[in-house]
Amino acid sequence: MGVLRSMQSLQAEVEEMREMLRGSAGGGNSGGGLKMQPASVKRSTGGDEVEGDERVVCVTGGISFVGFAVVNRLLEVGYTVRLALETQEDLDKLREMDMFGEMGRDGVWTVMANVMDLDSLCRAFEGCVGVFHTSAFVDPSGVSGYTSSNHRCSMGNCEPQKHMADLEAKAAERVIEACVQTQSVRKCVFTSSLLACVWRQNYPHDRRLPTRLDENCWSDESLCRDKKLWFALGKTMAEKAVWRAARGRDLKLVTICPALVTGPGFRRRNSTSSIAYLKGAHEMFSEGLLATVNVEKVAEAHVAVYEAMNNTAGGRYICYDHKIQRAEEAAELDRQLGIPCRTFSENSSDRPAWFELCNRKLSRLLSARRRCTYDIYCSYRVD
Repeated sequence: MGVLRSMQSLQAEVEEMREMLRGSAGGGNSGGGLKMQPASVKRSTGGDEVEGDERVVCVTGGISFVGFAVVNRLLEVGYTVRLALETQEDLDKLREMDMFGEMGRDGVWTVMANVMDLDSLCRAFEGCVGVFHTSAFVDPSGVSGYTSSNHRCSMGNCEPQKHMADLEAKAAERVIEACVQTQSVRKCVFTSSLLACVWRQNYPHDRRLPTRLDENCWSDESLCRDKKLWFALGKTMAEKAVWRAARGRDLKLVTICPALVTGPGFRRRNSTSSIAYLKGAHEMFSEGLLATVNVEKVAEAHVAVYEAMNNTAGGRYICYDHKIQRAEEAAELDRQLGIPCRTFSENSSDRPAWFELCNRKLSRLLSARRRCTYDIYCSYRVD
């Protein structure tokens, strides 16, 4: 999105995304292309009832690594999806994927929206009941401010990474404000990061057992600034901003905090975010806080919490499926990324982990959802 790439790299990325679509297109209708579809949906003034289609949603960053997986998952289970694209490059990529032609699928259409422009966001969200905000703010200079080390931002001598954290928080707040101002929108799922939970002061190293770290934990912004962990700072500031903006408003909000997102093609398609995420990874590893999650599980989690929001789901959800606990696993992660991340030190594997990651809240939700799906399938087979 915001990173300059060679034509070969872009073409390879488009091929990967096209293959993913081919793999899932069998579950939906085809031949429709990306198009505008009418959706008459109105927020109720007295309760949870709405007029129109509950399954009309908008996804920001829909062709990012996470966003694309979320869109694919939504389409597989029958949602109508509007892709809110930020740049002409995003639109060109979709065209190269042939989604306008033979590979077109019913239930998808696009709209351009600037996450810093409230009016354009409201236009993008109009007619949608739910919003999935999966995109981070894109550096307008075309280079990721979170991974640039020597560059100075154009507005003075400020460090671009810190500048990006401020911008991401402002963009997140505007997304929530647009959700509130758009009459059709009732629910929002916000993609945060596990980094918004793990960086805390006063590690309790005198305890005999590891301290549990769950969705009640927040990263310390001062610590992130001191350690120059700008990506973690941006995610923490952005998530706190959306909770403040949604407080007391007519909007249901859930945030998902995924670990380092991996999966097929993540080295090419998610390398910038991965590099930014892994700053300070050697400390996370030694504390027992370095974890990964497959992008497909992240997508499943987004849809699951969205569909449970009318019932009991709410708050934050930590999302991971593998904790990196051995030096060999950290070395394998380095190899997969193809960069020296320094995720571990020589003796770190001999030290006890001071924290125990806990994703029990999301695991319970996903387990209940899978049991329900299995029961429905068995009932259908018996009938």
